[in-house]
Amino acid sequence: MMSWAEFADRYSAARQMSEDDLLFNYNGVLYPSSICYKDTFKMMDTFEVRKDDVLMTSYPKTGTIWILQLLNDMVFTVHNKPQPNYVPILEIGSPQNFEDINKMPSPRVIGTHVQMDSIPKSIFKNGAKILVLLRNPKDTAVSCFHFYKSNPMLPTIDSWDDFFPYFLSGKVFWGSYFDYAAAWNKRADDKNVLIMIYEEMKEDLVAAVRKISTFFGMSLTEDQVDLIAHRGVFKNMKEKSTGTYGEFGQALFRKGDVGDWKNHFSEAQSQAMDAKFQQCLAGTKVGERIKYNVYCKW
Repeated sequence: MMSWAEFADRYSAARQMSEDDLLFNYNGVLYPSSICYKDTFKMMDTFEVRKDDVLMTSYPKTGTIWILQLLNDMVFTVHNKPQPNYVPILEIGSPQNFEDINKMPSPRVIGTHVQMDSIPKSIFKNGAKILVLLRNPKDTAVSCFHFYKSNPMLPTIDSWDDFFPYFLSGKVFWGSYFDYAAAWNKRADDKNVLIMIYEEMKEDLVAAVRKISTFFGMSLTEDQVDLIAHRGVFKNMKEKSTGTYGEFGQALFRKGDVGDWKNHFSEAQSQAMDAKFQQCLAGTKVGERIKYNVYCKW
């Protein structure tokens, strides 16, 4: 399993790679070649999850590391299980990744960014529970833009205006935000799927920790819920990010604000995103949960 030390090495080594080599296409989706491998994706279909795995999925830059740390903290609190220095994201790392994950004691905290058609089939076959994290698309686009700007593992983007059409069309790492969200709408009523909204978690993290722990069957006292929520406040995590993640911490934790998109979008871009949302997600259960009219209007 790729450690943060190894990840940091690849992060630095990416500065020596040519722009054309930074991303590769697998089944129509782009991935960073410094940390992802085609052979790893080929093995994901046969990866066997355990029924007691603590699984989460999210589109990139929607709060992934935040949620994984919260989940890790919950598991540690309930099971007194030592926390690994790196929570595995299934598609990041070599095929050896799966051998390492298989050696992890239960319950395992595991994440992924992949589109639903690439997710291991055993997640649904084995009755495992999975948390789906969603964030409003305008703030997600802005966060992805800044991640591209600050990350040598990704192609250089000169400006927000250049990046916006790539995001809207899904020609960015891990594919289309809208395809990702629309696919999970098909599972919105699944009892083993918990859809959490980034903005709601920012508003009341205590309630979010309580809801997540209940979903995964982890019994926490109110004091434990409060402590986990306190440690999981974005500001507290950002302050520790350099010590935890090294240089990459600055790219992982930028602002975490709700509504930062208003500092980047033009009126025309806002209308284009509105039209895309209307086309892909309006009237769906996931679309309603995102509260687009609350978080994505001027």
